[in-house]
Parts: sequence; C-alpha cells; structure tokens
Amino acid sequence: MTPKNRLIAVLNKEKADRAPCICPGGMMNMITEPLMEKADVFLPDAHTDSEKMAQLALSAYENGCFENAGVPFCMTVEAENMGASADLGNRHIEPRVTKYVMDSVDEIDKLTAFDVTKGRAKVVLDAIKIIKNKAPDLPVIGNITGPVSTASSLIEPMVFYRQLRKKKDEAHAFMSFVTDGLVNFALAQVEAGADIIAISDPSGTGEILGPKYFEEFAVQYINRIVDAVKAKNAHVIVHICGHMNAVYAQMNDIRADALSFDSVVPMKEARANLPDRVLMGNVSTYTLEFGSPEKVALLTRECMKNGSDILAPACGLGMRSPLVNTQAILKGIINE
Repeated sequence: MTPKNRLIAVLNKEKADRAPCICPGGMMNMITEPLMEKADVFLPDAHTDSEKMAQLALSAYENGCFENAGVPFCMTVEAENMGASADLGNRHIEPRVTKYVMDSVDEIDKLTAFDVTKGRAKVVLDAIKIIKNKAPDLPVIGNITGPVSTASSLIEPMVFYRQLRKKKDEAHAFMSFVTDGLVNFALAQVEAGADIIAISDPSGTGEILGPKYFEEFAVQYINRIVDAVKAKNAHVIVHICGHMNAVYAQMNDIRADALSFDSVVPMKEARANLPDRVLMGNVSTYTLEFGSPEKVALLTRECMKNGSDILAPACGLGMRSPLVNTQAILKGIINE
C-alpha cells in the first residue's frame, strides 16, 4: 500500500497491510536539527518561505522517519494571524507568542478576522500545494491549533480560564469568533490539498478544564472544526494532552476519525475506555530525544500491542532528537 492509502484505510477502519507511522506537524512538529542538516533548510527560514517549508516537511519522509508530510511546524500561525505577536525562534527553539491581543474575553473587537491570504497562513497553503504536487502518494496533513489553545494565545491563559466561568456568555462569543477563523484556515488547507487535518489542543485538557468545561469549551468547538472538515471529505485527527481519566466519555464525543494522546496516557487504558475508536500514538518524545533506537522500537511495539492503530510520537519532537531515534518508530513497526 502507498503511505496515503495505508493511513486513509486505517482512518476509515479498513484493513491495512500494517500500522502507519506519522508525525502530523503543528504541535506535533517532526522537524529536528538532523533533518534540517539533511535537507540543508533551516528554521526559522522555513516558517516564512513556502518552498523551504515544503522541502523541510518532505525531508521527514525522504529520510525514513515518517510516512507523511505535515505543515506548519508550530502553533503560532493562528494567533499571529488574529493579532498576537510571535517570536519565530531558531533552529533550537520553536516559535512562541510574545504579546497577547486582549485583556478580557469581551474585547473581541481587538481581534483581526482570520485571513488565509496573508502572512504565514498563506505560506502554509502554498507549501501544501507544493508538497501535493511533488509527492502525490504521500498523505499531506494540515494542522490547526485547537480552539482553547488558540484562545489562550490571544489572552493571558489564567485570565481566560477564570473568565470561562465568570463571563461565560462573552467567553462563548470569543470562542465562536476564534473557531470561525480556525474553520476558515482548516478548509483552506483542505482546498490546497491536505488529505487530513490534525487539531491539537494542548491547553484544552480535562485536567485544566474539568469534565463539564472540557465538554462545553473544548469538545463543542473542536467538533465545529471536525464537522466542517469532514463535510469536505477530508479526515481529522484530534490530539489532547494530559491525563484522560476524568474525560474519556467526553473524548468519545469528539467526532474525529482518530484520537491522539500524549505519553502520560497508557495506551492500554485508552483502548479499554475507547474500544471502538481509532487511536494514535504515543511513543515517548523524551525517549525519542534522550533514549536509544532500541528503546524507541520497544516502546513502538508496546504501543501496537496495547491498542495503537497509528504509531506516532506522543508530542512534538525535541529539536535535537537523533535521526536514528526518529527512524526507529517506523523500523519498529516494519520489524514487528
């Protein structure tokens, strides 16, 4: 099977020749220093140049690490497009938001409506088109920062979390505005050629929000993006960080094709609580950066045994992760 056919089959709950091995991009960035050196393309240049972004994304596949290409390589594109300031980092440090737009959730008028024709959003769309043209049999994964995480990049997070309770109506209006922008960006990525949209919402965890607010402010708005993307016949992966014990029932309400968790969630536990869902993950990114390829391959086989359908790092890779380690997940699958 081609990498694209294999991944789509698994997302459709159909039989595949083996488990896919992917790293979506976005929060789950797959770009490391060794890959930059192999491609002779470096961050932060590739954050703002579509040709370089495409070349660097393809390097993860060309060097035997993952069976997909995914862009962008950070979680700041959306917030920056809506008015926040971002530092694009360097080859060692990923981009980060440096200045919020709002002081309160009722200040929506300070936000800029999402514009897919400008800035780094346009770079991402152009990169997807380039990748699609160069590698038609490779699944192209576009990435969206989840609604809660985007919102908490536009306003100081602790203020935001407090106001979910104290200014609930205004918070919902804010979340609707943010989600509308994310839907626009996701659909533009699908139109550009993305086969799959990965939504990562590390700030929208059950541990932070609790089950009630996780359902109300994470699940509800994530599903608005999921439904819009699936209406365009593309697939969706959703990644949520943190422990899942308190919110497995709410996670099952997310209408994505696959659910992804970080390494604090035992895959066996996730499978027991979500027996009918396609699950992705969750090879320790700490081991990928600091362990051995043998240990990475062992963790890969354990994930498969315990119920993972799609093998992937549990989170974004450390920028200094050795190439032999990032290659070891795929080798662990093939040698199983």
